Amino acid sequence: MSIYVGNLSYDVTQDDISSVFAEYGTVKRVNVPTDRETGRLRGFAFVEMATEAEETAAIEALDGAEWMGRDLKVNKAKPREDNRGGGGRSGGGGNRGGGYGNSSPGRY
Repeated sequence: MSIYVGNLSYDVTQDDISSVFAEYGTVKRVNVPTDRETGRLRGFAFVEMATEAEETAAIEALDGAEWMGRDLKVNKAKPREDNRGGGGRSGGGGNRGGGYGNSSPGRY
């Protein structure tokens, strides 16, 4: 179980987040994703705490709170949906259309 923390300042660090959440219990892990191309923070993070009770306390206290000039969005993280695969779509076969210019006249 983890907590989603959104609307973060782009200047935030893992240590900043960890210290804020430590007020509500033991922080096991903080993940601050960055953009693959630019390396820039993406404006959200995931926090894992030792117990569900600590996570609930942190969510209740921090959701909507102003921090570093921004109103935080804090809630239970939802499982990641895999959008990278064929995910139930049936595959379309190659080029089956007649199209113009695909074959020379007289060569069937």
